[in-house]
Amino acid sequence: MKHLTHHAKWYVVAVLAAANLFIWQPIFATSGANELTIAFLNVGQGDAIFIEAPTGNQMVIDGGPDRALLRELGAVMPRTDRSIDVLLVTNPDKDHYAGFLDVIERYEIGAVVMPGTHSDTTAYRELEKKIAEKGIRAVTAWRGMEIALGDGVVLRVLFPDRDTANWKTNDGSIIAKLVYGDTSVLFTGDSTKLTEGIVARLEGEELKSDILKVGHHGSRTSTGAAFLALVQPAYAVISAGHNNRYGHPHAEVMEGLEKAGVETQLTADEGTIMYVSDGKSFVRK
Repeated sequence: MKHLTHHAKWYVVAVLAAANLFIWQPIFATSGANELTIAFLNVGQGDAIFIEAPTGNQMVIDGGPDRALLRELGAVMPRTDRSIDVLLVTNPDKDHYAGFLDVIERYEIGAVVMPGTHSDTTAYRELEKKIAEKGIRAVTAWRGMEIALGDGVVLRVLFPDRDTANWKTNDGSIIAKLVYGDTSVLFTGDSTKLTEGIVARLEGEELKSDILKVGHHGSRTSTGAAFLALVQPAYAVISAGHNNRYGHPHAEVMEGLEKAGVETQLTADEGTIMYVSDGKSFVRK
């Protein structure tokens, strides 16, 4: 069992293989404010989301396309903080993990949650090699897995619910829901309408969330009307680069969000977008 120091706290990492549960449980914590912080980081054309529970436990979902992640983490974390509890890669496309190559060198990492899809690129093989060389615990995401960050903050993996090793990377993207009290955020990575349909059948009205991280940077391949009607977000965040060559976000996605009455923010326009929750409601910070 590996013990890690982080903000003067001790942790135990337990992997319950039979139940497909990954549990990150603080044994001792000095809790500060009772706020959950979520920052959708401005990393250009890619995804990177920083999460900090009231306990101080931290998680980063996706690493963006390059070293911009280091800059953005430096803006939301104390300079003396050199550890992150969990990294999660929603899919093995470079704009979702490349920044982790530098993060793993700079920070002590507790564990990495990997997607079920694979990539044969040199950069992705380098990421896998670094994880192994650093002795970082790596687990593959699976429906039913839960990452507990303390004080009731839990990330629940909703997809994949099957072997996606041979799937297209976007179709096999991890979908997960973060819950804290009465508030929640749905993270969709690059999931497509195919994936959204699968999760909609599995979850139904349980998909309802306060904030939606819009799939695939606002591509027309994601955020179908039926899926959006189940999520019913008050807010949506699109992470994309300014004037990117893909045309993200697409007009039809923006129109669909507007028609659904969703307040939508773009990192391309606003930079890093941060919300805090007291377990009752989200407030833009």
